[in-house]
Amino acid sequence: MPDLREQLQACLQGRVCLVGVGNADQGDDGFGVRLAESLKSEIRNPKSEARALAPEETSSDYGLRASFGFRISDFGFEVLVAHTTPERRLARLTDGAFDHILFLDAVDFGGAPGSVVLLEADEIKARFPQISTHRISLGLLAQLVEAGVPTKVRLLGVQPESLKPGHRLSPAVEASLCLLRDLLLGLLEAKERLQPEGCVLPC
Repeated sequence: MPDLREQLQACLQGRVCLVGVGNADQGDDGFGVRLAESLKSEIRNPKSEARALAPEETSSDYGLRASFGFRISDFGFEVLVAHTTPERRLARLTDGAFDHILFLDAVDFGGAPGSVVLLEADEIKARFPQISTHRISLGLLAQLVEAGVPTKVRLLGVQPESLKPGHRLSPAVEASLCLLRDLLLGLLEAKERLQPEGCVLPC
């Protein structure tokens, strides 16, 4: 059975959109939003160890170069922070711009706090028909997306420990967030290295 890295690698093929969902005011329910925000921060704010841009690159990177030196526009990658109303992004998610959509969210699947699950659209609907912090269930949203366009929807979920009001994540969920952020960024770095020179996919 493929491990999580291999499964996520398959989800990041082609044009990809990561959608952070959840309520950042309810403890671990903010996982998806925090992860999406962290990914955007890493991509938009290069670290000091990043390689310097060549003069001819500086006019075309749109300020979106990540710490390891790739451009989002090189392969059609987008991060959306949807909070508790992902349905407001429905038009964007169903316009055929993406090959894969990966929802990021805290979901109760009976695992240990901080454990991770990766589900396909049918599994999302079957296991999580309603998620109380969202106005629309991710299962229904996944069906709506896949019904109109040849887009594959997945859910990258983390088991929450506490949904009590507050802005902080539990230590277990915070640790998973950091690991998943680094894993996703690493996979994107590898994807950038394999991208044919001069090949630019639409964002």
